[in-house]
Amino acid sequence: MSDRSLKQRLAAKELLFGSWNQLGYPQTTEIQARAAFDFCAIDMEHTSIATNELLTSIQISQLAGKPVLVRVSGHDPLYAKRALDAGANGIICPMVETVEQAERARDSVYYAPRGSRGVGLARAQGFGLDFDTYRDRSDDELVLIVQIEHWRGAENLEKILDVDGVDGFLVGPYDLSASFGKPGRFDDPEVAAALSRIASIVREHDKPSGLHVVHPDREGLRKRVEEGYRFIAYGTDMLLFARAVAETADHFTGLRAENPSA
Repeated sequence: MSDRSLKQRLAAKELLFGSWNQLGYPQTTEIQARAAFDFCAIDMEHTSIATNELLTSIQISQLAGKPVLVRVSGHDPLYAKRALDAGANGIICPMVETVEQAERARDSVYYAPRGSRGVGLARAQGFGLDFDTYRDRSDDELVLIVQIEHWRGAENLEKILDVDGVDGFLVGPYDLSASFGKPGRFDDPEVAAALSRIASIVREHDKPSGLHVVHPDREGLRKRVEEGYRFIAYGTDMLLFARAVAETADHFTGLRAENPSA
């Protein structure tokens, strides 16, 4: 566990790897938190994780020393407010395509005067006993990651990254390909060109760049690191478990083939 905050490590462009929590079970969250990930991302967009389950996952991860980013469900400030008040270290805002959307995301993360986040008392504020400290530290510690997952976001990426309060970006490759009408077809010329444009910005811009390597792929991960990505979510708890189960079942099939019934 680093002595520096996630925001500081991002700004220093350290090579960071994160888990991705889709199941929301305390046990799988704890397994991931005990592993050598640098942060935990909890997905509230494409899962059935409820607010109480989110709170539990945040508590487990942070007690294990892992900062938490929550991929919120959309651009409604309510989503960011609930995640941050539960104690999340920051949010991942999905489908950011314009400067205006990035500014609205920023406003939902920070209190006035930097933003317009609603003020409440919850776990993040020490259950009402530590609001002043939380307020004073929030600008320097909260993290805002915008997710680039549409061709318009890729075209506007440099301007989006120049928005004050945006700490970095995370490419969502599946939705990006879908925005061209070609979901999952990453080798298609249009999709490949968009990814290539993003990769060029990765090399040139000061703010850290990220990507979600959805399907666990060690060579694919190495390639992204070589391209300059420094903030990478790797796999998901669901996929890692599903792959382990499938590989075990395939082993059973092989053993049966080697040992036919008498």
